[in-house]
Amino acid sequence: MSRFLLTIAGALLLLVCNASAQAPSPEAMDAARKLVATLKIADQYRAALPQLLLKLRPVVAQDRPEIERDYDAITVDELRQIEAFYAQPAGRKFMEKSDALAQASAQIGQDVSQKAADELKLRLIEALRQKAHKP
Repeated sequence: MSRFLLTIAGALLLLVCNASAQAPSPEAMDAARKLVATLKIADQYRAALPQLLLKLRPVVAQDRPEIERDYDAITVDELRQIEAFYAQPAGRKFMEKSDALAQASAQIGQDVSQKAADELKLRLIEALRQKAHKP
């Protein structure tokens, strides 16, 4: 993939996933999706996937022929299963909803983390107070 396309993809990620973790506007999401489709970034990633898997093979197998055979067999089978899933209506629907699902999951994670941090802070303050310290 060219450096230009990587730059564009990076810019899209920055626009879509801003630091404040606020959901991007529907207009921004629509514009980003159209740009990704126009630049055919998804197609380029699909084309690069086999090369990526080949590069991972020696790292995973670590010069062990039995693992290499299993890796090759699993990889091909899994790729076929994944492709079959995304070709079905449920897979297409998942792709349509995955951005919203990822955003909702991230928000839930942030909310849970914040709640845990708040509770920990209160417990620490209480523990310090019991030892006659002022927080």
